[in-house]
Amino acid sequence: MSDQNLWHGARRVTPSATPKSAVLLLHGLGSSADDLIELAPYMAPALPRTVFISPNAPQPCDMAPMGYQWFSLQQRSPESMWQGAQQSTRQLMQMIEDVKAEFGLPANKIALLGFSQGTMMSLHIAPRLTEPLAAVVGIAGALVGPEHLATDIRSRPPVLLVHGQMDNVVPYEAMQLAQSVLQRNNVAVETLTRPRMAHNVDDETLTRATEFLAQHLGEG
Repeated sequence: MSDQNLWHGARRVTPSATPKSAVLLLHGLGSSADDLIELAPYMAPALPRTVFISPNAPQPCDMAPMGYQWFSLQQRSPESMWQGAQQSTRQLMQMIEDVKAEFGLPANKIALLGFSQGTMMSLHIAPRLTEPLAAVVGIAGALVGPEHLATDIRSRPPVLLVHGQMDNVVPYEAMQLAQSVLQRNNVAVETLTRPRMAHNVDDETLTRATEFLAQHLGEG
């Protein structure tokens, strides 16, 4: 594998048969590869030929004593967040290429599922790839640099956005903004509002995310 920053410590759940699709699980700020890989056993029955891969973000978290970050959030101005997302773009694009090569998969058999900052990276990367991915699921996140999307967009994979109305980390309104901007750029977007969900993944979110991935990876 060509990018050790992401592959070092990456976790995976591999099906018993040859994988026909892949889901990359992108964790949030201060978390690690160990976090979202725990979702894989719940999704695997609906995606029996899918390999689930959870990488560590490339930087040690600078706001916590452990864990990783895709970019620093000590400065949260729009410009700082845009520059931060740009910094991790190359590594994540290379990881997608690595997955394609290792498993012999086309881009349209690879999906991204992100949580919080992992959603920011998923929504940042996917439209900028020349070959469209199968799908993107973004939970409790946001679209970084919405003003740049119209000039940067290269592909339009379908997107599912899920957000809790009680989220006190990333405001619920971030989902509404992302939906509006993506749809304005002709991206097919579905949303799920969870009225009592805070900054986490509840059972209904996991169920809907699994259904969406199975549909677009051809296993539904």
